[in-house]
Amino acid sequence: MIAYNITTKILPHIKDQWLLWQTGEHIPEIMATGFFDEYKVYRLLEQDESEGFTFTVQYFTSSRQRYQRYIGTCSASIRKKAIDKWGNQCVAFRTVMQLVN
Repeated sequence: MIAYNITTKILPHIKDQWLLWQTGEHIPEIMATGFFDEYKVYRLLEQDESEGFTFTVQYFTSSRQRYQRYIGTCSASIRKKAIDKWGNQCVAFRTVMQLVN
């Protein structure tokens, strides 16, 4: 099992709009690619939220090959849409994890 994790810190005044966009547009678009089987959205707790809120979205896929195909065929255009929409109102970084146990 591979987890593709996107951690995003967003400015406080866009939190509600950003979450609606995530669940209504962005996540469905990623899931529609067919490369991921499920996802989960988390809000990080015990963080200093004075400069924004931090969320993670984890997308789960059965193999590294499926993840690599997503990165090679879909990731850039989907990421560009996010940047075009939110600009510098949020900062994201990505990690890839493999289930060990």
